[in-house]
Amino acid sequence: MAVSLSFLLILLLISGSESVKTITKVSVKMGASVSIPCSYDLKYKNHVKYLCEGFYWNYCLHEVRTDSPREKGKYSISDDKTQRIFTVTIKQLTADTYYWCIVEINNGADDGQDFQLSVTKDTPILWVAEQNVTGYIGDKININFNYATSGGIQWCKLGRTCVTQETGEIDGTAVTINKAADNVFSVTMSGLKQEDSGWYYCVKGDFQMPVHLTVTVKPTVVDLRTTTETIKVTESPAATRSTDPGLGEIPNPRSSVDQNIHIITLGLLSLVVLVALLMWFIQRCKNTKEDLTDPKSNKWEIVFTAVSFKLKSTPQSEANEEYVTYSTVVYHNQNI
Repeated sequence: MAVSLSFLLILLLISGSESVKTITKVSVKMGASVSIPCSYDLKYKNHVKYLCEGFYWNYCLHEVRTDSPREKGKYSISDDKTQRIFTVTIKQLTADTYYWCIVEINNGADDGQDFQLSVTKDTPILWVAEQNVTGYIGDKININFNYATSGGIQWCKLGRTCVTQETGEIDGTAVTINKAADNVFSVTMSGLKQEDSGWYYCVKGDFQMPVHLTVTVKPTVVDLRTTTETIKVTESPAATRSTDPGLGEIPNPRSSVDQNIHIITLGLLSLVVLVALLMWFIQRCKNTKEDLTDPKSNKWEIVFTAVSFKLKSTPQSEANEEYVTYSTVVYHNQNI
């Protein structure tokens, strides 16, 4: 009976330690920032999470919480309930500090795990160029780590298994660990799946460095040269007809549309020119009519261009001869 009670107590302790997980020690350069992931059990999905600063649990200071503004000063926090991981980011680091990733428990003691940030003025003991990396489904990704410490190398997924040898796999994805150069080693993950997205961390001696991997669909790259050639082929004379012997020759719809547009444009331009000419002619005729019908206008004068005299004979007497005057009258416009 005593053995059974002891065994149950051990199981309870193990279960409690598995509820919240995070890394233990990270090396960061002074003035830089770092993101730390903290995984939690499914039963804590809807609980409040928070970051606490201090060596002792009972005396640590609550810096940022998920139930209040999630960004406060140099601290920020986010909660991914699908992955069951909450992430804390700390900026402008100045000195070695202890922190706690904690899940709040209603009507009970909170649950959490601590981690240490080791701040250096020079190059960190273990570091990576970028904590957030992106890979594509079916491809592979290489992540290079720089180090200045001894000890074995491991590549782990937070809350899952670790690869401790040169080759291995995590959730069915192949992992290879190689020494790329002096004080540099690389971790390669091949045949990526979308399910591989999440937080990982590298272990070298006493230090860890977390990295977040996002696996997505590879974007399509369009070759502009191929596109240009395709357009040229489509617009060539040969492409404007169908070569199907059952259909005969069918004009390219795009070519017909272009011709119709040209015809419509030409017709509109011709119509505009004709209207303009018609308006000009009407105005010209109107002005001329006003000049002819205006009695007060001095634009016209009578000019006698020819005068002739002719003797008119009468049967009564030759002594009564009369002269008749004939003249030609021409109207002359002074403005012409």
